[in-house]
Amino acid sequence: MRLAIVIPTLDEERTLAVALPHALQAADEVWVSDGGSSDATVEVARSLGARVVTGDAGRGAQLNRGAAAAGSDALLFLHADTRLPGGAADRVREVLASGAVGGGFRLRFEPATGALKSADRWTDLRTRLTGWPLGDQAQFASREAFTALGGFREWPILEDLDFIRRLRKAGRIVIVDDRVITSSRRFQRYGATRTIATNYLIWLLYFAGVSPEKLARLYRKVR
Repeated sequence: MRLAIVIPTLDEERTLAVALPHALQAADEVWVSDGGSSDATVEVARSLGARVVTGDAGRGAQLNRGAAAAGSDALLFLHADTRLPGGAADRVREVLASGAVGGGFRLRFEPATGALKSADRWTDLRTRLTGWPLGDQAQFASREAFTALGGFREWPILEDLDFIRRLRKAGRIVIVDDRVITSSRRFQRYGATRTIATNYLIWLLYFAGVSPEKLARLYRKVR
């Protein structure tokens, strides 16, 4: 089973230089789907050996473009500031070969000191209670399941939550025990408590029926 990794980017030259080598070692093909970076993201991606597709910004749209360009049977969607653990590709192949439609990984934020340690615990709790690994947990799916769902909705926010909810309804998903390593830069910038509270507020409003467009405006305002 061939595995493609799709990485959406927008001005991520520094983080991509760290995460991309791990992805290239793991996958049969790696696509960087750029949303119009003004820095050297595209040049870094190509110089390291990734394939590149470009278009308008918007994570859902970028992920769909990357998936459309890829030719593999399995798709893994990786944030530019996230590193895969060793053996990640084999675990994805095992999960999909067992009949699951997709899944994701457990998560660790780095660096994680002081209050930032709570972010790992909250993520573990949320994942355990809902069964939904989100975008920073390296979501993956079979090509067949991804195509049947029509890919990601091209929303300004929460496209990962929507996708994993629909994927779970389509079949069995698996949360791999191995942890991806994601940068804690958002928590460092805005504070762990504030970031976690903002994320849960947006979730609550979404489930109350507030549109992703309105939530995106709130997200930008709170940030």
